[in-house]
Parts: sequence; structure tokens; C-alpha cells
Amino acid sequence: MSKVRVHNLAVSLDGFATGEGQSLQTPFGHAGGRLMQWFFGTRTFQSMNGEDGGSEGVDNAFAAAWGPGIGAEIMGRNKFGPQRGAWQDEEWKGWWGENPPFHTPVFVLTHHPRPTLEMAGGTTFHFVDASPAEALAMAREAAGGLDVRIGGGPSTVRQFLEADLVDHLHVVLVPILLGRGVRLWDGLESLEDRFTVEPVTTPSGVTHLTFTRR
Repeated sequence: MSKVRVHNLAVSLDGFATGEGQSLQTPFGHAGGRLMQWFFGTRTFQSMNGEDGGSEGVDNAFAAAWGPGIGAEIMGRNKFGPQRGAWQDEEWKGWWGENPPFHTPVFVLTHHPRPTLEMAGGTTFHFVDASPAEALAMAREAAGGLDVRIGGGPSTVRQFLEADLVDHLHVVLVPILLGRGVRLWDGLESLEDRFTVEPVTTPSGVTHLTFTRR
């Protein structure tokens, strides 16, 4: 069976995977770009933005692993955009422009479904009101035997971990303190018992933690 994977989920030392106060200008709230600074200099990030160059070290090796073998993604509504409640603007098409980097079907979890949104490059956003298990069944069917990526944010990843639906979890421990925001680990006591955990620290100062289902 295909695997369920999480990649490049950056978390502060005090456990926050996004800051407080998300807005159109600040997708990570008051955290700004600090959680993803390790990522911005990599060749993978530069390539996503149509640019050449970027580092090719260990950070890039981890960053690049998010794409190969993925046939569909599941994300929470607040990864797609900053709106809450009923959609005020269905013209909003996400943070990524006309050609998002996913190039697969993407299932956006929301209590307010809206029409499917087809984008350039093969990305199609489906807005579904579904449990983690129900969303995973839809994504697996769309993925055609390839793996399914849980793209975030932290609340969505936590729900899939609570439901024991994740096979591979890549967390990037970033040496900053945020103090507020959305935490990843709450309610996941003894999570490590389900996984083999391997740490790798890189010159950028982050530690990549890979959790592989036993």
C-alpha cells in the first residue's frame, strides 16, 4: 500500500510550527520566515521559484525528498490561505500563483467546501469536509498507487498522527523560540514508540528528525 508522508515541517524549540496572527502578508504569522530560513537557500527552493543556484548540501537533500513518489497531497485550509469561516473570496487561489509547486491533486480540508479549482501544471485543489481517514481514502484513489503527502499545517499533521495514519514524518527542529502560535506535539505523548527516530544536524543550525514507522 502507498505510504503517507510528511516532509519539511519546521518546528521551533518550544514546539510551534507556525506563529500567531496569520494574514495574507504573513503566512507563518509572527514567526515570519524564521522557521523556513534553512530552506530558502537550498537548490530545491530556488528551483520552485524558477531560479538557478542554491545550496546542494544536507538541507537540500532533505528538502528535495518531498516530491519524488508523491501522487496527491492533503493540506489544511490555513495552508491554502488565511481566510476563516465561510469563504469571503473564492477568487483566492492559494499562496503559490497560477502554477503551484504540487503538480498533483490536492485535497484541502475545510468545513466550507467550494468548487474544485484547476491550476496550471497539473495541480487541482479539491475542497472537502472529511475526517483524516476519509480524506486519505480520497487522496489514495487520486494518487494512483503513489504516496500521499500531508502538507500541513501543524493542526492537520497532528490530526493524522493522532489517527495513526502517518508512515514517514520529517520534522526540522529550528533553534528559535516563538512563544505563541500553533503547536505540533500537543496530545502526542509517546509518539516516538511508534517510530524509529533518526536525527541529523546541519551547518545551518537545524536538526532534521526523521520518524519512520516501525
